[in-house]
Amino acid sequence: MDAPADSPWSGAGLDPLAGRVLEHLVSVPSADADEVAAAVGVSTADAVRALRDLADASLALRTDAAVPRWAAGPPRTSLSALLARRRAELARTEGLVERLHEMYETVTGPRSAHLVELLEREDEVSARYAQLLKGCATEVLHLAKPPYVTGFGVAAETAGVADGVRMRSVYETEGFSDEVSLATAVRGTGRGGELRLAPRLPVKLVVFDRTAALLPVRGDRPSAGSLVVHSPALVEALADLFESVWRDAEPMSLSSRIDAPSSAQARGRHSTPLPDTGTTGTPDPRTREILHLMAAGMKDDTIARVLKVSRRTVQKHVSDAGTRLGARTRFQIALLAAERGWLGEDQGSDDAVAGR
Repeated sequence: MDAPADSPWSGAGLDPLAGRVLEHLVSVPSADADEVAAAVGVSTADAVRALRDLADASLALRTDAAVPRWAAGPPRTSLSALLARRRAELARTEGLVERLHEMYETVTGPRSAHLVELLEREDEVSARYAQLLKGCATEVLHLAKPPYVTGFGVAAETAGVADGVRMRSVYETEGFSDEVSLATAVRGTGRGGELRLAPRLPVKLVVFDRTAALLPVRGDRPSAGSLVVHSPALVEALADLFESVWRDAEPMSLSSRIDAPSSAQARGRHSTPLPDTGTTGTPDPRTREILHLMAAGMKDDTIARVLKVSRRTVQKHVSDAGTRLGARTRFQIALLAAERGWLGEDQGSDDAVAGR
C-alpha cells in the first residue's frame, strides 16, 4: 500500500487511489463500492480493493448490510494512529541501519572511519564517482588534467546530474586536446556547465556539494586508486583550492564544437575569405574565438581539434589577425588583441567567442 514519493499520502503509506477514496468517504455519511467507484473514476473492483486497504489500516468501517456500505473513521484519530505505526516502523529501520553500519565498519576497518575512503580498483572508483555525482544537489567542482580515465566519462553519462546542479570545470590546457577530456567537457557544457582553462593544475579533483571530494592517490597513475574525502575541514580546503584555480583560469565555451557543422559545410565555410572589417575594426567571431584560445595557451593543433576545424584554418585566422595588428609573434598578437578589446566580454551577445 506504499505510495509513490510524490503522492500527498506517501507519508501515511497510502497509495494515491486509497487516498482519493478516503477523501471521498469523509465527505459523505457512507457509500457502497459502486458509489465510491463512480466518485473517484475507477472500476468497482479497484474501489473494493482500496476500501479493504483502508479497512485494514483502520481508516474505514464496513457495515454488515445486504449491500455493504463503507464509512470513514474520525480522520484525526485514525490517521494519528496510522502515523504512529509508521514512526515506529521508521525507528526500527533506523536501528537496523545502525547495526548494519557497525557490521560494515567491523569488516572494512579504517577505510570507513567517516573521514577518508580508499578505493583501490578502477571499477570501484568509477562506480563511487557515479554514485557521488548522482547524489549531488547543488554543485560539482572539477579540476581535470591528464592522464584521463575513460570510465569517469561513462560513469558521468550513466549517473547524470540533477536539474539545478551547477557544474564548474577547469581543464589543463596542454591536455585538453585529448578526446576523453573533450567528450567529457562537451557533455558538461551541453548541460549548462561552465568551463575554464589553466596552463597547469595542482591536482585532479572533484568536489561534490562541498561535502565529499574525490582525488587520485597518485596524480600520474589513476590506476593506483583514489581517495574519497569526507572530513569537513579537508573538503573545504580542497574547495578553496578549486576556487583559487577557477579565479585565475581562462573562461571558454565549446558552443561552436557542440553546434559544429558537417565536414562538407565546414569545408565550404573555411574556403571562404575572412570578412574584411578594416584594419581597425573588430575581427569576425571565429577569429576572436581562435585568438581567445591562443591567448589561453593552446597550440594550433589543440585549437583545431577543440573547434573541429583544420590546423590550416587556425593558422590562417591567426596570420590575418597578426597582419591587421602589425604583430609578428603569437605573443604580440595575443597582447595587442587584448589591448584592442578583441578578447573582452563586450563583443556582442550573439558572438561565438570562447568564454561566453
